[in-house]
Amino acid sequence: MIISKLHYISQGNTPEAHLENIQKACTSGAELVQLHLTDVSDAKYLEIAKAAREITFHFQTRLIINSNYKIAKDVKAEGVHLEKSDICPTVVRPDLYSWQIIGGTANTLEDCESLIAKNSDYIILEPFKSSTKNSSTKALGLDGYTAISNALITEKPIIGFGDITTDDVTAILETGISGVAVSDAITENFDSIKQFNLLLKASATGEIRHTFE
Repeated sequence: MIISKLHYISQGNTPEAHLENIQKACTSGAELVQLHLTDVSDAKYLEIAKAAREITFHFQTRLIINSNYKIAKDVKAEGVHLEKSDICPTVVRPDLYSWQIIGGTANTLEDCESLIAKNSDYIILEPFKSSTKNSSTKALGLDGYTAISNALITEKPIIGFGDITTDDVTAILETGISGVAVSDAITENFDSIKQFNLLLKASATGEIRHTFE
């Protein structure tokens, strides 16, 4: 499966708001969305994930489930994204369908190398910019992205994340980063998806999509 160049990371004040925002993202042309729920029970996560799968299936949008690989398998999402504190990708892989993908979060070159060694399918490298959400982690910026991209020998897609706006995309791509994951900027203006896709040259009609048998 080709990894989309634009990932929308869902947000919302309630689980239902996450669904509303996923629907808006799909309507606006998102090719991949990550359902990113925190502080909810597994039962609630599964309920919302099933609803998200219905929405994304209708729009032929790829769905990634954050952290919970069992739910990703249950709802037949395209894959799971594992945070640094989550279970190891090598443990998760045998429990997923063969066509499902695994992404991982990295903050450093060493994190990236570890995820590559564990056969993650893509890496989200963060933060590009610092924010109150990740204030304990130093912003990588363009210099950090360039240094890590130059040091890595891999064909795995590296996706930038961390308060990225459309103004940042061109410079980020020049560092060797493959694409971007965006939450705030898209949630504030879903029409920006079209601009992100244009800057990333991520045409929805130009990518191969997985179809279920």
